[in-house]
Amino acid sequence: MKKLLLILLVSIFAVEMAEAQLWKIRRWEVELGIGPSFSFPDVGGYSSGKNLLGFKDISFRQMRFDLTGSVRYRLSRTTNMRLSLTYAMLHSTDTRGSNEGRHLESTTQLFEPAILGEYYFIKNKYESSWLFLKGRNIWSILSSLDFYAFAGGGVVSYSVDGNQALKDKGLRSSGLAAAIPFGLGATLIYSPNINFGMELGGRYTFTDYLDGYTSQYSKANDVYYFLNFTFTYKLKSSSRGLPSFR
Repeated sequence: MKKLLLILLVSIFAVEMAEAQLWKIRRWEVELGIGPSFSFPDVGGYSSGKNLLGFKDISFRQMRFDLTGSVRYRLSRTTNMRLSLTYAMLHSTDTRGSNEGRHLESTTQLFEPAILGEYYFIKNKYESSWLFLKGRNIWSILSSLDFYAFAGGGVVSYSVDGNQALKDKGLRSSGLAAAIPFGLGATLIYSPNINFGMELGGRYTFTDYLDGYTSQYSKANDVYYFLNFTFTYKLKSSSRGLPSFR
């Protein structure tokens, strides 16, 4: 009886130790994200007296899309570093805004490389042990969710195509500026190799010309947002710590 109990305790301890170290085998991850993009420049928008916390500025008329590719390295179980490259389109129009009489409209294409740090303030308990579960019930799915915050630095290269009214105002058609990404995300651990997730991220930029225009009434630089649905694949590390698709 004592021998059986000892074997059981050793087995439990060995499993727990293995689970605690399994994330180190898959330190490298590749991720793809796609979703809608929203911008808040000088073209379009509502006056503060007609807008509730900026929610009226979010509309299908202003929405476009973005596509993001990332490589992530896990520094610890709760902290990551991430290198991302994003292509996005942004759209701005005065139609149905507080400056509808100006008739300005612009479409912006941008590329944004960025380095991000991630911190998981809620980490699931089943990241390494989900295979030991016998079922995928609602509780086990909810227990497989991660929640994280991120921030970092990047550069945005952009080009702007405006209508004739905007060109008459002196359209600035391209530029390069620093950007500060920040936001929140959630990840579902679907399998040891695959995660699904959703991420809402904003970018504060050091330019007021993402739409090719700034007005004398502008009090802040331009901001844009991405709402991405993500797919993550975890790479198994080799003996030298390099990623492998095996």
